[in-house]
Amino acid sequence: MTTVRQLLQAKNAEVWTIRPEALVYDALQTMAEKDVGALPVIEGGEIVGIFSERDYARKVVLKGKSSRTSPVREMMTARVLFVSPAETVEECMKLMTEKRVRHLPVLEEGRLVGIVSIGDAVKKVIADQQFTIEVLEKYITGGR
Repeated sequence: MTTVRQLLQAKNAEVWTIRPEALVYDALQTMAEKDVGALPVIEGGEIVGIFSERDYARKVVLKGKSSRTSPVREMMTARVLFVSPAETVEECMKLMTEKRVRHLPVLEEGRLVGIVSIGDAVKKVIADQQFTIEVLEKYITGGR
């Protein structure tokens, strides 16, 4: 089973963050520039929330708020689920499915070291399954 640490090593593990006092518009701009679906919200070196595309759709657009005047703090999800680098990709997928979240910050000794998205997890599971299929096909056909 692949661990979160292995997954982060295989992908661009750079994590983009935003401050709670930043405007939602700035968060959206960063998310678009970096091609990410969520930003951990950091204050004083600590994660105080996460801001995602879902937060924008449900808390800004549907409530008639303005992204140019609303701070991230008012629109972020304050209850952040996270994982450690030692957890498996399968454990992440289970947690994301049960809690209906698409992004999990990765904390090691209280420090943000990465973020795992549902897309990252699905890609890894598919790659692992494809490898298993190829190995089994070679075994069955005698390597031909």
